[in-house]
Amino acid sequence: MLTRAVRRLPLSRAFSASPALPAEPPSPLSLKRAAAQKDISELPETLASSSLRQFLVDRSAAPPPPPAQPHPSPLPSEHVPCVLDCVLATFHLHVNSRVASLCGEGFYTIGPCGEESLAAIGPALQQRDSVALHYRHLAVSLHRNWLHRDASLSPGSLAGCLLDRARGYTVSSLDPVSGGNHCALGGAPNDFLVTSTLASQCPPAVGRALGSSLAHSLGLAEAAFEKRAVHFVTLGDGSTANGHFLSSLNLAAYAQHRSFKCPLVFGVSDNQISISLRNYGYLSSFLENCPVKLFEADGSCIHDVHAATKAATDYSRRTSKPSLVHYKNISRRFGHAATDRQAAYLSPGEIAGAAAADNVERACDAAVATGAVDYGHLLERFDTIAAEVEAAFDAASAEPKIEDRALPMAQVSMPLSEVPRLLADAGGSKTDPLKGTAEGKKRDVMRKNMTRVVDETLEREKNCVYIGEDVQHGGYYLVTDRLAKKHPNRVCDFPPDETTLVGAGMGYSQAGMLPILEIPYAKYLDCGADMFFEACVSTWLSGGKRGDGMVVRLQGFDRGTFGGNFHTHNMLHMPPGIDVVCFSNGEDYVRGFRNAVKQAKGGRLVMLVDCTALLNLRHLHAQDKDRGWERAYPEDTDEMLSFDDVRVYGTGERRGKVAVVSYGNGVVTALQARKALAAEGVCGEEDVDVVDCMLISSTPEGLKEELMKYDTVLFADICKQGQNPLGGMLGGLNESVEDGGVGLGGKKWKLVTAPRTYNPLGNTLTFLNVEDVVEGVKGLLK
Repeated sequence: MLTRAVRRLPLSRAFSASPALPAEPPSPLSLKRAAAQKDISELPETLASSSLRQFLVDRSAAPPPPPAQPHPSPLPSEHVPCVLDCVLATFHLHVNSRVASLCGEGFYTIGPCGEESLAAIGPALQQRDSVALHYRHLAVSLHRNWLHRDASLSPGSLAGCLLDRARGYTVSSLDPVSGGNHCALGGAPNDFLVTSTLASQCPPAVGRALGSSLAHSLGLAEAAFEKRAVHFVTLGDGSTANGHFLSSLNLAAYAQHRSFKCPLVFGVSDNQISISLRNYGYLSSFLENCPVKLFEADGSCIHDVHAATKAATDYSRRTSKPSLVHYKNISRRFGHAATDRQAAYLSPGEIAGAAAADNVERACDAAVATGAVDYGHLLERFDTIAAEVEAAFDAASAEPKIEDRALPMAQVSMPLSEVPRLLADAGGSKTDPLKGTAEGKKRDVMRKNMTRVVDETLEREKNCVYIGEDVQHGGYYLVTDRLAKKHPNRVCDFPPDETTLVGAGMGYSQAGMLPILEIPYAKYLDCGADMFFEACVSTWLSGGKRGDGMVVRLQGFDRGTFGGNFHTHNMLHMPPGIDVVCFSNGEDYVRGFRNAVKQAKGGRLVMLVDCTALLNLRHLHAQDKDRGWERAYPEDTDEMLSFDDVRVYGTGERRGKVAVVSYGNGVVTALQARKALAAEGVCGEEDVDVVDCMLISSTPEGLKEELMKYDTVLFADICKQGQNPLGGMLGGLNESVEDGGVGLGGKKWKLVTAPRTYNPLGNTLTFLNVEDVVEGVKGLLK
C-alpha cells in the first residue's frame, strides 16, 4: 500500500505538454485563490477536504482491516475503481466550486455533497438508456460522460470530464453542455439537460419512454433509442411535492394501467430537507401507496445503490413498466448552495452533524472491502483528482465568456429550414378576398381545410403523432374528426393535464417522433405554463445544439360567446424559443401548417394559434351571404407560407392609403370595418388596405417591406392591452430604415387592442370589434 500523499504538481506542469515548454501565466482564479487563502481555509468544504484526506492517510498507514461481511449484492469489482473516482471527483468539484464562488470566478454553488455514493447508479445503466439528472446527481453524470468519452474508463480520460464540468461552474463559452449559458448536467448523447428544481425533467422522461416504445411498435427508422432502452430520471425528495413529478407519476401509472409500454425509472434521493423545509419522513409515507413498483436503497452505500438501481432498471427493461427507486439515508452537506442561510433554520449541532456525515468515507470503506482497491490507491486518486480539478477550474475560469448578446439570441431556436417567400413577388396582395382562391375549385370553411392538412401530414410523415385531450373523437372543434380511425395509434388521447401533455411532446420529439400537440383551449396552456416555458428554453440551454421540435395547436382563442374567459382567452405567452403564428383563413392555414411541420422537423418549436370564430366562418359580410371566407385547399403539398410572408387585402398604389395591420380574427374585423367606413362616407374601401401579419412572435420581413409603402398605419391587435404582440413589434418597426426598421416616427400610426379585462360569458363586448377599428382609422384621418 501507498502510505504517503502524492505530491501535487504545479499548475504549469500539470497542464504543459512538455517540461521544456515555458510556464503558463497564472490564471485570474489562481491569483485570487492565493490572495484569499485565509477565507478559503475557513470554508466548511475546505475543512472537510482536509479531514477526508487525513482519513485516507490514517487508513493507509493502519494494518489491513479484517475481511468484511460481504454485501448481498456487491458492486462488481471491475466497476469499483471508476465509481470511486466519480465519488472523489464529485467531492472535489464541489469544493472548488465554492472556492471559485468565493473568489468571484464561479457562478453555481448548488452542491452534490452527501450524494456522492449515487455514482454507483452509473454502472447499473446502459449507454443506450436515456438519463435526465437532478442537479445534485453530479456523480452519475460524471460516470456517464466519462464512459462516453472513453469506454475503457482509463483514469487519464477523467480529466477531460473535469474540465468540462469546471467550464459549467465558471460559465466558460467552451462548456460543451450549454455553451456558457448555464451550468447544467448532461453532455452524453442520451443525457438530457435539467433546468430547475421543479422536477420539470420528469414529464419529458415519461414522454421519452412512451414515445420510444411507440416508435418501435410503428417500426420507425427515426426511433432515437434502441428497443430495450430504459429511461431514467432523478429528482430530490423536495421536488416530489411539485406538480411536475406528481403529474408524471400519475401518467406513468396511467400508462401501466392501460398496458402501454413505459420503460421508465424514477430515482428519488432523500436527504430529508428541501432548502429549509424538513421532510418529516413524509416521502416514505407517501411512497407506501406508490402506484408503480418501488425499490429502496441505502443511498450512502455504493453496493445498495447499485443493487437497487440494477433491479429497477432490469424490471422496467423486462416488463416495459415504470418503477421508482427511493435512495434513503442521504445527508445534505454544506447547505443547499453558498447563499444558503442554514443557521436560520438548523441548529449548530445539526449543521455540524450534516458536515460530519461523510458518505465519501463510507464509500471508500465499502470499496476497499471488495478487495478491488486499497486505501493507498484511494489516497493517490484523491490527490491526483484534487490537482486535476483545481487545474481545470484555473483553465476554465480563464476561458472566454459570452460577450456578444447576439450569441444567446441566436441559440434560442434551431436554425430555420429554408422556405421560399410565396407572397413576396406579388407584394402579398390578393385584390379581393371574395376571389381569394382559384376558380373552379371546391371551397370550404377553415376547419375542413385544417383537418385535411393534419391528415396530409400524418400520411406524409410516418413518425408524426397527434396527441391531446379528446382528440380521438375529433376534439372540441372536430379538427381531428375521423383521423384516429384512419391513423391508428398515431392520434392519441392523453389525460387532461397540460403539464404532462407538453412534457410528453418534448419526450416524443427526443425519441425521434414528430409530435403535434392540441391544447383544447388557449387558457388551458396556463395549466402547463412552466412545462411550456421549459420547452421554449431547452434549445438555448444546450447552447443551440439540441431542439425539441414539435407543433403546438393552441385553439379556443379569441372571439366567442361560449365558455367566457376560460374558453375564449385572448392573452398569449411568447417567450424566446418559440415561433407563434396565427392564420385568418383556411388557405393560408394549410400552407402555413406545412411550414410549421417543416420547421419542427428541423428542431424548432412552433405554435399555431387558432381563432375559434374563424373555424366555421363562411361569410365575410353575413348580411350579404357572400361565402367570402371559404377557401380552396392548396393541393401542391410543397407549397408553403414562410414566417416572413404577409398577405395584403387591397388594390393599386399604397401611398395615401391607410394600412390596418392585424392577424387571425382581426383580419376579418378589419375588412368588415373597411366596409363600414365606406358606408359612413369616411373613405372608400379602396382607401384602406388590410395587412395580414401571420407571424406574431417576431416581426416578419414582409411586414417591414409592406409598411414602407404607407404613410398611415393602424395596428389592430386582438389580444388584450399589455399582452398584445403587435405592440411588441412597434419598437423594432420604429427604428430607422438604416437600422432595419420602418421608421414609424415619420408616419401617422395608432395601436388599438382588446380591452384589458376578462371575457364574460355570452357576449363579445370585450374583444376587438369593428367599432374599435373604425374609430382608430377615423382618428388617423383627422
